[in-house]
Amino acid sequence: MAETEIVVGVDGSVPSLSALRLAAAEAERHRSRLRVITAYGRDPRTAREVRQHYTGVVSDALREIRIIAPGVSVAGQAVEGDPTHVLLRAARGARMLVVGSRGGGGFRDLLLGSVSQRVATHATVPVLVVRGGPNTVGRKVVVGVDRSAGSSLVLDAAFEEAAARGVALHAVRAYGFPVPPIPAAITPLPYDPPVVRRHECEGLRETLAPWREKFPEVAILSTVSQAGPARILMELSAGAGVVVVGSHGHSAVVGTLLGSVGLQLLHHAACPVLIAR
Repeated sequence: MAETEIVVGVDGSVPSLSALRLAAAEAERHRSRLRVITAYGRDPRTAREVRQHYTGVVSDALREIRIIAPGVSVAGQAVEGDPTHVLLRAARGARMLVVGSRGGGGFRDLLLGSVSQRVATHATVPVLVVRGGPNTVGRKVVVGVDRSAGSSLVLDAAFEEAAARGVALHAVRAYGFPVPPIPAAITPLPYDPPVVRRHECEGLRETLAPWREKFPEVAILSTVSQAGPARILMELSAGAGVVVVGSHGHSAVVGTLLGSVGLQLLHHAACPVLIAR
C-alpha cells in the first residue's frame, strides 16, 4: 500500500459518520485515496444477515463519500474479524488511519479503552481520532512540542496539516521546574525562574526555525507555559481544528505517552486528535 492512502473505520454509528467525513476531507487535502473498512464478529447462526448488514454499511459510506467528496478515489470492504486487528492490518503503510472516538455495531463499544485506544496505541501509522463538533474548517492546528527525538515527526505532521488546511499553527511547549532535594524555604532555589522561561522560549523558537523556512505560508503562534501539557493542550483544543501530539515523548512535555498526555487528549479534547508517528 502506498502512503497516499487513508484508511477509515466505520460501523454505521453517528461517530463513525463524523470519522468518515473527516477522512474524506483529509483525502481531499492530501490528494490521497480513501479506503473504508468495517469489521464484524462471527456468529454462525446469523452469518449471512450480519455480512449483508455490514456490506450495506460500507455501501452507504461509499455513497456518502461520492456525494461530499466526488473527486476522491474511494473503495471499501466489510471484513470478518476483530475490529482492532482488522484496522491495524488494513492501515499498514497508509498515510493515516481515521477512527471515531466511539461507535457501535461491528465496532461495538468503540470507546477509549477499547478499539480506538488500542488502535491509537498500536498502529504503526498516524492515527486521527475524531472528537468534538463536526465543523473544524478554518480552525488552527495545535501541536505539542518537546525535546524528544520524535518531535521532528510531530512537527512535520502538524505543519503539513496546517499547510493543507490553509490555517495557522499554534506550537505549545510546557515545562516544569526541578524539585529541590530539600524544601525551598530552607535553601535557595537552584534555578532562576525567569531564566528558565527565557531558555524555554528560545528553545521553542530554535526548534521551529527549520519549519518556518520549509512552510513559509503557515502563520505560527507559540505558547510556552508552566501548565501541565495535557491541560494546556485541552484548553486550546476548544478553538482548534486538530491537536497533534507524538505517540511518546520526554523532557519539556513530561509524560507525553499514550496513556498520559496523548490518552488524556483522546478522552477529553474538544477537537480531533492526531497521534503522529
